[in-house]
Amino acid sequence: MRILIVGGGILGTAHADEAIRRGHDVIHLEREPEARGATVRNFGLVWVSGRAPNELEAALRSRELWANLAARVPGVGYRPAGSITLMRTQEEVAVAQEAFARPDADNRGFALLDPDAVRAVNPALRGKFLGGLHCTLDAAVESRQALPAIRSYLESTGRYTFHAGTEAREITTNTSGVHIRDDHGRNFDADLVIVCPGATLGGLARDLAGDLPLRRVRLQMMQTAPLGEKLTTAIADGDSFRYYPGFAGSALDHLRTVQPQEPTAEEHRMQLLCVQRLHGGLTIGDTHEYEEPFDFDVDEAPYRHLSGVVETLLGRDLPPIVKRWAGVYSQCLDPLQLVHRAQAADNVWVVAGPGGRGMTLGPALAEHTADQLGL
Repeated sequence: MRILIVGGGILGTAHADEAIRRGHDVIHLEREPEARGATVRNFGLVWVSGRAPNELEAALRSRELWANLAARVPGVGYRPAGSITLMRTQEEVAVAQEAFARPDADNRGFALLDPDAVRAVNPALRGKFLGGLHCTLDAAVESRQALPAIRSYLESTGRYTFHAGTEAREITTNTSGVHIRDDHGRNFDADLVIVCPGATLGGLARDLAGDLPLRRVRLQMMQTAPLGEKLTTAIADGDSFRYYPGFAGSALDHLRTVQPQEPTAEEHRMQLLCVQRLHGGLTIGDTHEYEEPFDFDVDEAPYRHLSGVVETLLGRDLPPIVKRWAGVYSQCLDPLQLVHRAQAADNVWVVAGPGGRGMTLGPALAEHTADQLGL
């Protein structure tokens, strides 16, 4: 088949790779010169540890697909380094113990570590904590270099064409197939169109599928200069238990009751996630903002809070902050949905709304689409 994909983020690119793997030809349109949305404004984490039970199988499959992709495309920077969520109160320890006692703990690669064991796994952690929940199955990719690397590989197949700076304006169908007109006046013909609009829920996506059952979420993040030593795993703090459904339970309910978040963290709905980039710098975040219109500026208080938490866990000062940014992603309103997948017309589909799970679930979601459409 000839498949046209609209949207050059992780979801669109994963669908392109899946289609090529199954023997199809792909035309890929991206309205920007390079993807600039949530796909490149994230941690690059393939995060198995906190996934809800209904997400876990897809997360594990996606991790496997990332590893397979990395074997073909080393430039994605995949590394199965795992993560450690560090607990600083007894209430947080109780949440980790409850998660470790569940039947699916082995499937998540969980281990409970005391402070000495934490430092044996990740010697850069020399700060204050009571222990760590180690997830050996978490992984990371280099989000800012993964997509160009994947596209370069796909182009080498001779069955993939990428059109940057190209916005799809109109999609129509008839008995001969699907016809697409872009903003340069060019026309494309395809057997199937998959639209992956990211957080752009108006325009073409709304024309095709109406108001999608999604909400948009804004986040703030930052990146440091090189740390000067290796952070062998990604790290998270106990506040992250509050934002991942895999940790829901009586211990988390108790934590929420007796341990309110620090005021800045509560105001900005914050957790700490931190991963080291291949160049040695740390990507640190994040916040959650749900009410639109979103601010166009970034607030300094969350950055100060996150810097303080990381320094407490590392037991040292952070290198200088060299980049700060905000990003927006779209998220399904139904928490049981991994992604919103809707048929807009014959052989035209819209796929959107993985939330903050785009890098984690992207390859598996593309595989699900291909299976559902019989590719």
